[in-house]
Amino acid sequence: MRILGETGVEAPDAQAAVAGLFAARYPELVRLAGLLGADDPEDIAQEAFARLLRSYGSLRDADAALACVRATVCNLTRNRRRHLRVIRLRTPAEHPADVASSEQAVLLREEQREVLAALAALPPRRREAIVLRYWLDLSEAEIAAVMGISAGTVKSQVSRGLAALGKTMEQALEEGR
Repeated sequence: MRILGETGVEAPDAQAAVAGLFAARYPELVRLAGLLGADDPEDIAQEAFARLLRSYGSLRDADAALACVRATVCNLTRNRRRHLRVIRLRTPAEHPADVASSEQAVLLREEQREVLAALAALPPRRREAIVLRYWLDLSEAEIAAVMGISAGTVKSQVSRGLAALGKTMEQALEEGR
């Protein structure tokens, strides 16, 4: 595959840079997509890297590639969930429910199953903010850039999300006694 930069010149460096980023960050982005509720996290991550490869020449800063691919994973997951919701609404009830992917099955078997269930119950934007903050350890500024919101909104989304998670976990502990 040949990649052309903005000047129309071949950019083999772009392919090498994206390949290096893919090798280093693919599992992290698959996990991000899974935690955000993607039905096929591998597909989402691969599509994000494919889009990065196509648009690499338009990046002003090569260091922004990781933030760009993270934002793409978030957007693709959000779009996919919206699409699936519409399909479920239009599909007759006699069809069997979607089968969870193998990554989601592994996540459910982990020791943190209750936390993941509580996380899934959060509104999508709060879930995104918490996953980006605590699973990927991004700063508030990085989260704001990925989600396209202000740093103040990031703070409030994370704070409200943590409060809701705490309340859900306390209820789960009380019910387990």
